[in-house]
Formats: sequence, structure tokens, C-alpha cells
Amino acid sequence: MDHAELTTEQVLNRDIPWETYMTTKLITGTCLQLLRRYDKRSESYRSQLLDDDGPAYVQMFVGILRDIFKEETVEYVLALIDEVLTANPKRARLFHDSSLVDKDIYEPFLRLLWKSNWFIQEKSCKILALIVSARPKLQDGSSANGEASNSKRKITTIDDVLKGLVEWLCAQLKKPSHPSRGIPTAINCLATLLKEPVVRSSFVQLDGVKLLVPLISPASTQQSIQLLYETCLCIWLLSYYEPAIEYLATSRALPRLIEVVKSSTKEKVVRVVVLTLRNLLSKGTFGAQMVDLGLPQIVQSLKAQAWSDEDLLEGLNQLEEGMKDNIKKLSSFDKYKQEVLLGHLDWSPMHKDPIFWRENITNFEENDFQILRVLITILDTSSDPRALAVACFDISQFVQQHPAGRVIVTDLKAKERVMKLMDHESAEVTKNALLCIQRLFLGAKYASFLQA
Repeated sequence: MDHAELTTEQVLNRDIPWETYMTTKLITGTCLQLLRRYDKRSESYRSQLLDDDGPAYVQMFVGILRDIFKEETVEYVLALIDEVLTANPKRARLFHDSSLVDKDIYEPFLRLLWKSNWFIQEKSCKILALIVSARPKLQDGSSANGEASNSKRKITTIDDVLKGLVEWLCAQLKKPSHPSRGIPTAINCLATLLKEPVVRSSFVQLDGVKLLVPLISPASTQQSIQLLYETCLCIWLLSYYEPAIEYLATSRALPRLIEVVKSSTKEKVVRVVVLTLRNLLSKGTFGAQMVDLGLPQIVQSLKAQAWSDEDLLEGLNQLEEGMKDNIKKLSSFDKYKQEVLLGHLDWSPMHKDPIFWRENITNFEENDFQILRVLITILDTSSDPRALAVACFDISQFVQQHPAGRVIVTDLKAKERVMKLMDHESAEVTKNALLCIQRLFLGAKYASFLQA
């Protein structure tokens, strides 16, 4: 049987020779009694046994996994534990009962993660994540189940477990053991565990952040939407952790998050991305990049939709206000750049300020004259007369101020576009189109005579 496609139901249909294990002293007589009472019984009967004597059954399960290595039996016991925790996840607390304080409950699951058997790996991962999350918090804020003080032997500490789990999860993201379930299993587990400080630091140290970024992309099927949601949930948890933010800043995470929020209709996905962006807004250059990537318009469009989630609505308002503050803090050229990139051209003071043009004319050369190209595109695409007039004026300013202005603007085929606006219905547009054409034809030598 292919272990990758094995189901819990198929495994639980097996008959395990428990008596043989007792004969060979791999399990005790007490263990056999507990197994006979529990195995193959109805769910309600087993539930009652766990209510009455849960820690004894946990100790028995962990003992079998520690001492017996036959794969069919290991799979069977993992399926039994998984069945218990799926029916009632709160039963994970049984693993932290005071009677088990000197038992190494984590070690078997941690070891089984690395078995070359997907059924065993997947179940061990799921069970470990649930047990870890259910551990009690102590008075000092630390968690129980570390090294038992009255025990002579070393017990696997919670830090060992978390680091081991993260190592396995990163390995799955790099090279999944199962073609379709490896990555979703790892992401699902990470989304639960990244609340833990040790998990966050280990994940960043193992370069895990860059493994998440390719998974941030628009999704359509139910399965892929869930994977996208849990991936974004991981990014959201990491957005509270400074070293992870540094990694996110040097990756393609931000454009990908914005692409997702722009195209997603699933409220939970939009909410987690908006809350992530809100966290990142004040960090480093994220705020300026968000404006560059057109997020203000996307937020406007999201606010116009009928969302029911209050966190999402509040997040959108905070994001909008934060970006406004960000734009206020930008240098004059940065502000100008945002205005052009967003297509919101107006007669703000810098357009007609000769000092602005003298000091910033070389900035127009950035990214292969990106801003100039956008101004020329606005002539084709905008229906707003004010934006068209300002774009014509700014192109004429570039022609006048830049040593090669006429040549560059002519090469970019701007002349034809400006000519089309000469008979525009708006007088403001025709006036500035005419100024631009005059500067293009007469050159910088006579430009001073043509100030509007």
C-alpha cells in the first residue's frame, strides 16, 4: 500500500497482534489490559475511558511509539491518537497531565517526523502541533514540559521540539514529501505555531520567510484559497517580529500581498492581508512602496465594498490614514512622484516652482525616465482635463530644464500625443498643450519668452 495515499480509516481497520507484543515484552500486561479495553470499541465507550483514565492511555500510546518500530503498528497508534484529537482537540491537554511530568512525551513524535513515510509524517506533525499548543502556561509566563527537575534523564525540552518542528516544516516547504499535501500541511502547522517566539526566530534563521513568498499569489479553488489564507496568516504573524520584517523588506512580499488584496473576494483573505499591510506601513520604506504600488486607490475601492468584518473596516481606515501621513512626510520629489504614479495630477505648488524643477530635473532619469513615461501615458489614458493640462505643462518643464529634454520627449513619441490635445474642449488643456508644443519646436534657447 502506498503510504502517501493511506487513510486513517484503512489503518484503523487493521488487527494488531497486541498479545504477541506482550509475549515479546514490548508492552506490559497493564498496557495490554488497557488496549483490550479500548481497541475496536465504540466512540462513546472510548470517550468515557479517556474521561475516566485519560493520562494512562496517553502514557500507553507514547510508550508504544517509543518501543515498537513496526510501521503498521506505528501508523495504527498515530491513527488512534489522531482520532482522539480530531474528535476533541482539548484532549491534547491530557499529554500535559501532572502524572506524566517525567515522561518524554515529545520525543517519539519528533523522531517520527523524519520517517520516509508520509502517513507517519503528517500525523506526527498534526499531533505535535496540537500537543505543543495545548501546554499549560506557568506563572512566570514560560510553558510547562521542559526538563523535569526530579528526573535523572534528559527530557526533550519544548525548545527542542519547536526547533525540530520548524526544521521539518522548512524542509517540507523546500522539498515536500507529498506532492499535493506536503506544503499545505506545513503551512497549516506554521499558522498555528508562529505565535511562539522560538518558532519565529528559528523560522527566520532557517531562511523560512523566502519560502513563504512564492505562495502569496491570487487563488481561485477552495483548496488554494485556504492555502493562500494560511500563508498570509503566517506573514501577518511574522509582521510583528522585527528580524522577519527585514527579510520581508528585501523580498517580493509587498507587491504580492497587494496583488492578492486587489484581486481577492474572500473576506478572510482580504482581512489578514489588510492587517498585515497595516503592521508594515510604519516600517522602513514599506509606506513609500505602498503608495508607489498604487495601494491608496486599492484601499478606496475596498472601502466601497460591503464588508461585514469590523477588524477589516478598521484596518482599511488605519491604512488610509497611515498612507496620507506617509505622503506628507515624503520629500518634494517623492510627493511629485506619488502624484504622477497615482494619476492624481493637480496644480500643487511644485509644478510651477522653478526651484523644484532645477533641483530635481536629474531625478526624472530614474528607472529609464519612468515618471516622464507615465506623464506621457496620462496624455493617452486620462479623461480628467486638469490631469491632462498639468501633464502637458510638466512635459514642457522637462523640455525646458533638461539638457536633452527635447530629444528625449521626441524619442518617447510625446509630440504626437500633445498635438492631439491642441483642439481639446478644455481651454486649460489647449493652453498647456500649446506651451508644450512651442517648447518642443523652439527649444530651450527661446523657452524663457514662453512662460505662461
